[in-house]
Amino acid sequence: MKKHEYAIYIMTNKSNTVFYVGVTSDLLGRVYDHKNETYKGFTATYKCHKLAYYEEYQWIQDAIGREKQLKAGSRQKKIDLIIAANPSWSDLSDGWYD
Repeated sequence: MKKHEYAIYIMTNKSNTVFYVGVTSDLLGRVYDHKNETYKGFTATYKCHKLAYYEEYQWIQDAIGREKQLKAGSRQKKIDLIIAANPSWSDLSDGWYD
């Protein structure tokens, strides 16, 4: 049986003031796209190049449901989620592309 892999993620800018919540089936590739501004959109405009948080899911429906939940949540809930998992606000993708 094929293992499905999906992720929801939060990208932020250098000063951690702007958040982008997304869902993908290729976290490594999607973060690369954000960092390199492959697509001219929100994350390119606001320089959201840092992966602050992510969760992995087996089923796309679960990932989409969680993405919607995060997008509907307050800014403070996103901050609390990031701090709980990544208190130093490190770029969780550091070393992925070495």
